[in-house]
Amino acid sequence: MEFFSKATNFPFMATRKLWYSLSVILMVISFGSFFMKGLNLAIDFTGGLSIEASFPQAANLDAIRAGLEHAGFKEPAVQSFGSSRDVAIRLPPDATATGPEVREKVEAALRTIDPEVKTQQPIFVGPQVGDELRNSAIWALSITLLLVFVYVASRFHTWRLSLGAILAVLHDPILVLGIFSITQTPFDLAVVAAILAVVGYSLNDTIIVFDRIRERFEANRRLAPAVALDQSINQTLSRTIMTKLVTLIVVVALLFLGGPVLRGFSEALLIGILAGTYSSIYISATVALDCGLKAEHVFPVVSKKAVDGLP
Repeated sequence: MEFFSKATNFPFMATRKLWYSLSVILMVISFGSFFMKGLNLAIDFTGGLSIEASFPQAANLDAIRAGLEHAGFKEPAVQSFGSSRDVAIRLPPDATATGPEVREKVEAALRTIDPEVKTQQPIFVGPQVGDELRNSAIWALSITLLLVFVYVASRFHTWRLSLGAILAVLHDPILVLGIFSITQTPFDLAVVAAILAVVGYSLNDTIIVFDRIRERFEANRRLAPAVALDQSINQTLSRTIMTKLVTLIVVVALLFLGGPVLRGFSEALLIGILAGTYSSIYISATVALDCGLKAEHVFPVVSKKAVDGLP
């Protein structure tokens, strides 16, 4: 508990080149895997078949998923909706090739679990939805980066901190995408939501560090930039660790207890939170330092007359 009760004194800025190298290696691996293997896109992006089923009693999602896989359907998405007896089943595009026969095949698999199950007419989800989502995501990310740059630049009066914040915001989603590409974990809309949450979570931590940097420069404008940044990060480190630990407890619980439906969402959050903690220390602040951040950059220009008290 002593660690959380007082500020630490780690020389973060002195070791920044080592962590730069680590980030570069991770980014190269992520981009390499992304372009070579791509993402294992779920039917949210690729299209497929959606079938709703109703059971006379609470449905066993794990048994349903295992039965569908045994029937030859690869990576079926099964989740409850409305009530514990109603289940939504989504199948990949190759399962739609046989048309109406797919429904019979699904019903046969479900009857092995409960003979009284009832299914509705299957609905085909076209890949156009995925194209629209991808384009919307690109626009959303571009606008977000622009607004982040403008907000940080106007609040802290320097583009140096804005650049560091944007690189940190980009660093975390790229790492999440890279790990999802390497592991081929299914990538669906829930993962997209987790990535957007990670962006906001990481930016919040970065802004807190930037506020402390401004406070340190305001207390002593002759303070060396590297010293000011080290002091700022150390003073916020205990808060960062405690909030991340509390959040990770919930995320880990989702990962192990939430089932397959929440696995991708919780994995993306887990990776993003760890990466966000790292990037708020070794990306956002260190990039600003290497761009020449000084005390006078953080404060608006004050005229000489105002300083001298002249009218």
